[in-house]
Amino acid sequence: MKRPTIADVAQAASLSVATVDRVLNGRLPVREETARKVYEAAEKLGFHGAKIIRQRMMADLPSYRFGIILRKERQPFYQAFAEQLNAAAAAVKDRHVSVTIAYAISGEPSELSELMLGMAGRVSAIAVTGPDHYDVTAAVSTLKAKGIPTFALLTDLAQGVREAYLGTNNMKVGRSAAWMISKLSPSPGKVVLFLGGHRFHGHSLREMGFRAYMREFAPQFQVLDAHINLETRRLTYELLMDTLSHHPDLVGVYCMGGGMEGAIEALKESRRSEKIACLVNELTPESRQALLERRISGVFQTPLVELCADLIATMVHTIEHGMAESPGQRFFPALLWVPESL
Repeated sequence: MKRPTIADVAQAASLSVATVDRVLNGRLPVREETARKVYEAAEKLGFHGAKIIRQRMMADLPSYRFGIILRKERQPFYQAFAEQLNAAAAAVKDRHVSVTIAYAISGEPSELSELMLGMAGRVSAIAVTGPDHYDVTAAVSTLKAKGIPTFALLTDLAQGVREAYLGTNNMKVGRSAAWMISKLSPSPGKVVLFLGGHRFHGHSLREMGFRAYMREFAPQFQVLDAHINLETRRLTYELLMDTLSHHPDLVGVYCMGGGMEGAIEALKESRRSEKIACLVNELTPESRQALLERRISGVFQTPLVELCADLIATMVHTIEHGMAESPGQRFFPALLWVPESL
């Protein structure tokens, strides 16, 4: 196949050969819009000089490095989160944007605050997900004093100090879960909730929304005391197996954070799983399979593509225009998957 020439690029870009030559060789000033048209045409045709054009276009663009702190590196959800963050950064064409991703191993606030402070001086802004705690708030305050804004992801923290929260409306997610369980259950009974920990603001809001809905619209259901599962598979499994043995009238399970794999395992072993409505968060290979096998009833999924793109854009805007006087919130509608969705 014939290699594309400058003439081919000029024709594809609807420009003269002389203009393409100026862009390719850096002769005389060329408008950014013109250079971009040449680059896009060269990239599409597979022209050998496309990489050179891009390097020249990017040479004078501002550069930003953002720090992101997620949880549990081995979990498929956080792996997908990291992938989308990198993709969102790479999609920015008019600035150099890169992300440095770290993972909190434990749920301890001290670990999160140390990771955050350790990024000072290396990044322009930070986004984190983790527990809401005074140690974390102190770290956010320290970073803010250094001119480094912090964004809360998935679950809110350091309200009034952090720059913004980006994630789902957790109160609404909790109410939606209660509505589903009350409608899916063939008869009233008991419902058990699993929380990652007392310090996860998002989990607390989901529990509040869940209980508020049940009190108002489904008082015939009894919501048991919530179990803290530390977002671990084994503890969730043990707690649910114990609950199943002590409550033969259990009709609903809602796992508000991590550890859903343990709930799926327990229901798989239980002979009563077909009579129990179970809801979890985040579509992963395991939750997808459980949906296909109808061992769980539904999955609430965070729209990561939209969230990550908005986060990167918001971080860039904050660096270039300054921190907001009033910290805000950006809500993204949770996606709902049921067996028939797949």
